[in-house]
Amino acid sequence: MSEQNSPATSGYTAKDIQVLEGLEAVRKRPAMYIGDTSARGLHHCVYEVVDNSVDEALAGFCKNISVKIGKDSTVCVEDDGRGIPTEVHEQTGKSALEVVMTVLHAGGKFDNKSYKVSGGLHGVGVSCVNALSEWMEVVSMRNGKKYFQRYERGKPAGAVKEIGDAQKTGTIVTYKPDKEIFETIEYSFETLANRLRELAYLNKGLSISIEDDRTNAKEEYKFEGGIMQFVEHVNKNKTPVGKIIYFEKEAEGVNVEIAMQYTETYTENIYTFANNINTTEGGFHLVGFKAALTRSINDYLKQTNGKDKEAKISGEDLKEGLTAVISVKLSQPQFEGQTKTKLGNSIVKGIVESITNEKLFIYLEENPTDAKRIIDKAMNAAQAREAAQKAKELIRRKGVLETSVLPGKLADCSEEDPAKSEIYIVEGDSAGGSAKQGRDRKFQAILPLRGKILNVEKAQINKVLDSEAIRSLVMALGTNIGTDFDISKLRYHKIVIMTDADVDGAHIRTLLLTLFYRYMKPLVEKGHIFIAQPPLFRVKKGKEEKYVYTEAELEKEKQRMGEDSGVQRYKGLGEMNPQQLWETTMDPAERTLLRVTIDDAMKADELFTILMGEVVEPRRQFIEAHAKEVKNLDI
Repeated sequence: MSEQNSPATSGYTAKDIQVLEGLEAVRKRPAMYIGDTSARGLHHCVYEVVDNSVDEALAGFCKNISVKIGKDSTVCVEDDGRGIPTEVHEQTGKSALEVVMTVLHAGGKFDNKSYKVSGGLHGVGVSCVNALSEWMEVVSMRNGKKYFQRYERGKPAGAVKEIGDAQKTGTIVTYKPDKEIFETIEYSFETLANRLRELAYLNKGLSISIEDDRTNAKEEYKFEGGIMQFVEHVNKNKTPVGKIIYFEKEAEGVNVEIAMQYTETYTENIYTFANNINTTEGGFHLVGFKAALTRSINDYLKQTNGKDKEAKISGEDLKEGLTAVISVKLSQPQFEGQTKTKLGNSIVKGIVESITNEKLFIYLEENPTDAKRIIDKAMNAAQAREAAQKAKELIRRKGVLETSVLPGKLADCSEEDPAKSEIYIVEGDSAGGSAKQGRDRKFQAILPLRGKILNVEKAQINKVLDSEAIRSLVMALGTNIGTDFDISKLRYHKIVIMTDADVDGAHIRTLLLTLFYRYMKPLVEKGHIFIAQPPLFRVKKGKEEKYVYTEAELEKEKQRMGEDSGVQRYKGLGEMNPQQLWETTMDPAERTLLRVTIDDAMKADELFTILMGEVVEPRRQFIEAHAKEVKNLDI
């Protein structure tokens, strides 16, 4: 059979091959360039524009960056850098400004001359933001003149033109995200402010401000202490063990800057960055740091420990209570991993390891009191780890989970595919009984937790595994915990926390979230944790009844049905019969589940430390500040 007549090729010819010119490809497949078109992608576009300004600061030409959110969802980013060049670009015959704003992969970051270090190179670039905007306007100030160009959905609305004299240099980019592209164009001031604060920490002396015309909220960030102040901020509600250790050095074209401090907590907080990009998946800079940490402290221990020259501390024990910020800047970063947030330049490992080893050993020698406290803490962690290992082995020996022998009264589901299975973690036997009777046994498992959940923020891993409720939960999920956690063994891809809508229920929810965040973090990062939303009231009049979830909703329904409608308040899940619990909270067709996310890990860490940590004063301040936001408080 000839190719012309082949069924496999009929109707598919050269005419069907679509060539997308310029930025059309970005509008056609926006998720390929910005990850997604949700709020996350919307905010990512702001970061891309800001990154251009930060790159000017890294090159030594910019000291101030301002971001303004307009009432109509416009964004304006201004800097006092050199301004985008406007002269004719030889290769294209167009103004360099137009090329930068409308051509993919165009800019001054590819030859290592204009920009030795660049963060924006990792991302999608300002041209992609232009393509995804309803309109964008750029003003470039250089050579004593102001130059202007407007774009509509990525296409120039006119030529670059001179619009007046300029007293300074810099760039002003103003744009409005396109409603045709994004699911929402509502910006979160807090989300943007957190990222800008992070950038200010990572670039000491750079001033970054944000202003919101919608609410008149304003913030300005400038940290002469850079990442030292970053560590100070993360540890502000924790009890420190020694001073903040800081060093910076450049080798083989890689600038390494590290700040670290131990605290009396039991979890590690290590933040890594490459060219200002948050490398959440780690990479060679993290590997080098951890290797040097273990080596330098053990070298110091060997030198000073007269009694036992063979004493050693493992890297695992040295992570307990450590807060560290590792920032590297290099000319050609390679990003790998699922979300391109893992630094893949292997040369960085040796450079970071060598610098850390040298500087940290000097610090330990010069600060013997701090060194002893760090070593004592690590030794204590080693004892706890050994005790925990015995507890973990006990969990491992249970092997395949069987309903009849499981502690915690797990009622399993019949579905064997974890992606189709969900587990409800409920408080006590009363709610557990209703949930077991009301559920769909095919895909919904129920685990009632008995007894108080341990506050893991105040406990070492061995104490965590002594908790019967936590052991039951770990065995049910199948993933193990802590350093042995393995998400591939997860038995249910939806883990739903279902507690009463009162103070006790909120407390249990917070305790469980603290456990997941501290010891099973990938469950949160990969979106497996959900919070059920049971109704607070049932409103009934005659044969009509409706479940409502807020006080405001209740008032609206009472007005609609009439004041003589009957209202039932649900103080606990156990007050609902199985059918009601299914209809309101467990039926996938009707229920509302809140997915737990950690877009800002630093903020999450701070919140768990305040709510569940040892220091009382920050907790009191937090409660006082947020008391007015509390609804439906039962005491």
